[in-house]
Amino acid sequence: MSDAAPVLRIGTRSSALALRQARMVQAALAERGIGAELVTFKTSGDKNLDVPLSAIGTKGLFTRELEVALRRRRIDCAVHSLKDLPTESAAGLLVLAVLPRGDPRDVVVISRVAGALGLADLPARSRVGTSSLRRRAQLHALRRDLDVVDLRGNVPTRLQKVDAGQVHATILAAAGLKRLDATQHIAEYLEPPAWLPAAGQGAIAIEVRLDDPPIHAAIGPLNDPETMRAVTAERAFLAGLDGGCQVPIGALVLREGGVDVLHGLIADAEGRRVVRGTARVDPAYPEGAGIALAQELRARGGAEILDGLRGAERVPAPQPQ
Repeated sequence: MSDAAPVLRIGTRSSALALRQARMVQAALAERGIGAELVTFKTSGDKNLDVPLSAIGTKGLFTRELEVALRRRRIDCAVHSLKDLPTESAAGLLVLAVLPRGDPRDVVVISRVAGALGLADLPARSRVGTSSLRRRAQLHALRRDLDVVDLRGNVPTRLQKVDAGQVHATILAAAGLKRLDATQHIAEYLEPPAWLPAAGQGAIAIEVRLDDPPIHAAIGPLNDPETMRAVTAERAFLAGLDGGCQVPIGALVLREGGVDVLHGLIADAEGRRVVRGTARVDPAYPEGAGIALAQELRARGGAEILDGLRGAERVPAPQPQ
């Protein structure tokens, strides 16, 4: 950072959760004696609330505006929920650091009108709202008698819709509710590996320019190596399946018997076909687990699932690199 810009500018979405996460980065920098201010943005994903995410069919819905501002040097770094970032790095940018991971699990939030304590005892034909094809597929695989409907909006908005009875339940990320001090809404935790979250869920990423050594010096020490290894494996798996928010893919690294194991799944949109697998994570080459597991699941039916999704125009074909 130069003398002309002693305060680091942190780019963030303007939602309550995004601001809370950006303030976590701001606080971590302050502990190192580095001042920072927040610069807020509304992304295309924040604006197009009437269209299901899977139907918009483009990557970077919640990150593109921040990345443009970063490249134009309007901000010095951008803070993202890592699961929102496309797996391919934007030109001239990189994820330099991730904070220690929050709870990666999904949770169930249930309306009082539903009269249920968890997912298993929701009455048949209950409306469960989600904008995630991954959550939709896993819900259908468990409870084909539920009516899964699209539910958009930031976390407080979705909680309000559940409280108002517009839907009987929804699935949200545990980390987000915990960061918003809203755990009183959690009816049930969906335990992995039976239920898998999105790749990188619970991790906060800090993106910077490749050509900015002073910012690297400020941001680099915030990186948590354990979290970085895990999410590197998960995102390599996602990339190996050409995945994004338009593909029902789950991934999570779990510590088992003293070693890290990557769990992954790919499903069709209705959860009728679900292919699962695991791969041991080599700490020296975590992306290798993701690459290997993606290849295995492709061979065991994942390629056919992907072809079917693209044939139904749910998933755009991957573009040449």
